[in-house]
Amino acid sequence: QSCIIKRYCEKRFVPKYLATIGIDYGIFITEPNLMCARTLSLSTQVRNEFYKDTQGVILVYDVGQKESFEALEAWLAEMKQELGPHGNMENVVFVVCANKIDCSKHRSVDESEGRLWAESRGFLYFETSAQTGEGINEMFQTFYSAIIDLCDNGGKRPPSSMGVSFTKEQADAIRRIRNSKDSWDMLGVKPGATRDEVNKAYRKLAVLLHPDKCVAPGSEDAFKAVVNARTALLKNIK
Repeated sequence: QSCIIKRYCEKRFVPKYLATIGIDYGIFITEPNLMCARTLSLSTQVRNEFYKDTQGVILVYDVGQKESFEALEAWLAEMKQELGPHGNMENVVFVVCANKIDCSKHRSVDESEGRLWAESRGFLYFETSAQTGEGINEMFQTFYSAIIDLCDNGGKRPPSSMGVSFTKEQADAIRRIRNSKDSWDMLGVKPGATRDEVNKAYRKLAVLLHPDKCVAPGSEDAFKAVVNARTALLKNIK
């Protein structure tokens, strides 16, 4: 996180930068016509006391470390707990930052998986590299513009911003297919299912995930996987 801030604010890469007070600050000037400056802060250790005044959050994970991606859920849970029963995370701008895309050979979380996780929650998603600078400026500029829109709208996210363009059912189906252990599991039928049962399950998923109708990240790959699973199962069913 600190490397991303340094890359944006200071235009340099600091691979071993260590925050010494538990929270890292970066300062930059926005476009002249906005006539203002803002301070972006990213907490590293001492963070809980900052949640209640937060207008925007950047969730960063290393595309080469699956565990850092899986930890995103815990970060959201922590923030929700700290905000308490009266806190409203719906009016916070969230950006998911898939970092270290320059290390493509060691990538363990592909773009469609990360994008699906983010966009199914109404979060913005960007692929970045603090080392090369790829995606950093675009990510921060979009993030900052979204916060300005939030402030101009009385602290509430505009209804049109970061809307989800696919259903939870579609997102859940793609995740299940991605994590399936075999063709039976992929179609959601029990081993030994009849030809009719396989075809029925296939038709349901095909309608749900067809690329012409589903824009969820990973839908095309999921649809192809379902087609292949059906073909493989029918070959062995009399």
